[in-house]
Amino acid sequence: MAIKSVNPATGAVIREYPETPPEEVRSLIQGSHAAFLLWRKTDFSERARLMKVAARVIRSKAEDYAKLMAEEMGKPIIAGLAEAEKCAWACEYYADHAQGFLQPEVIEIDADRSFVMFQPLGVVLAVMPWNFPFWQVFRFAAPALMAGNTAVLKHASNVPGCALAIEDIFREADFPENVFKTLLVSSGQVEAIIKNPLVQAITLTGSTDAGRAVARKAGEMLKKTVLELGGSDPYLILEDADLETAVATCVASKLTNSGQSCIAAKRFIVVESQRERFEQLLVDKMRAVNVGDPLEEDTAVGPMARHDLRDELHRQVFVSIAMGANCLLGGEMPEREGAYYPPTVLTDVKKGMPAYDEELFGPVAAIIYVKGEDEAIRAANDSRYGLGAAVFTRDIAKGERIAANEIEAGCCFVNAQVRSDPRLPFGGIKESGYGRELSYYGIKEFVNIKTVSVHHSR
Repeated sequence: MAIKSVNPATGAVIREYPETPPEEVRSLIQGSHAAFLLWRKTDFSERARLMKVAARVIRSKAEDYAKLMAEEMGKPIIAGLAEAEKCAWACEYYADHAQGFLQPEVIEIDADRSFVMFQPLGVVLAVMPWNFPFWQVFRFAAPALMAGNTAVLKHASNVPGCALAIEDIFREADFPENVFKTLLVSSGQVEAIIKNPLVQAITLTGSTDAGRAVARKAGEMLKKTVLELGGSDPYLILEDADLETAVATCVASKLTNSGQSCIAAKRFIVVESQRERFEQLLVDKMRAVNVGDPLEEDTAVGPMARHDLRDELHRQVFVSIAMGANCLLGGEMPEREGAYYPPTVLTDVKKGMPAYDEELFGPVAAIIYVKGEDEAIRAANDSRYGLGAAVFTRDIAKGERIAANEIEAGCCFVNAQVRSDPRLPFGGIKESGYGRELSYYGIKEFVNIKTVSVHHSR
């Protein structure tokens, strides 16, 4: 069975790759385990040296990687360059901080000496998505490898070129053989990989349904999982919000990666008194966005990653309009070649509509009107997801209170776009998953937290 790389801007097949057969997958996992037995004993300073070399490799080939992302999943070239730089940053961050994060912690009890160790688990399977094909992998791989684990990657089937390029980065950085391996496999092989006794843990970024499937199988095998799943991030526009700043931030977030981001703004929850001005500003800014060839530097929104994803987004828009939502911009399937969808603004979105209840994974903004702050908070939390959120208000103390105490999400920003950062923990609650990536917390997800208590013989 072949795994195809298809350009979503043209529909042309870029290249076909043979799927790795099950027996070879087992052999590669065996090799990854053998590498772990040596890598776990490698000094932090050597791991850090290699990780900083990886960062240099990424920067030296950033233009190539950005072009590859544009061709395989439609990411605008400027966004691809930024993604490559962020991956290099993550490598450097964990190179600099991993040893300190994983230092043994002394705990005073009635023993002569008690302390907690943080030791690697072994081979970790990463099941990764297409939307940030480099960043999603590196935000897992940098901490996991610095902790002493090894990794096998099952990437999304539409970005095999990116998957192989990531393996090449570690190879070119002179990491030991098999510390990081890419498996070109379909979803059908994932269950067998999870069952492999040499695989100790699994991390998945993807849909809620995919997360359930992986968690179910990993649970049967009693293996640790970290799941970063879907999101329907609310952006609360309160009556005292600076609308110019708020709308500019909302549009930047909504159209990040052409709207294909788990932490893109999805639901704009707007206090009714702001309605007329908010709609005007939002439509004007969304209309002004340049939609085009992702290889062009002035393109802000490229095609969606696949035609089926574009078709599903249009279904959500069509059904929401049929149920009473008003379309202020876009909403029509373009006639141009490729998986393009126009920046779209829906207003008067109500509970029960796809635009309210489901994740809109594309350049579609859904506006929900509320009477005031309390109703805005209720609407924000009225979701099965809980990944990110943002609050816009001139009253900073109020914004901080709402963000810290009222919103049900893994992260909440005040007067700013939700984003991931190597220095901050990232993850969700409810159907957005569990566990954390990045920061001090992320590196401790895939370690054995071991208690050692020493008592002198009497």
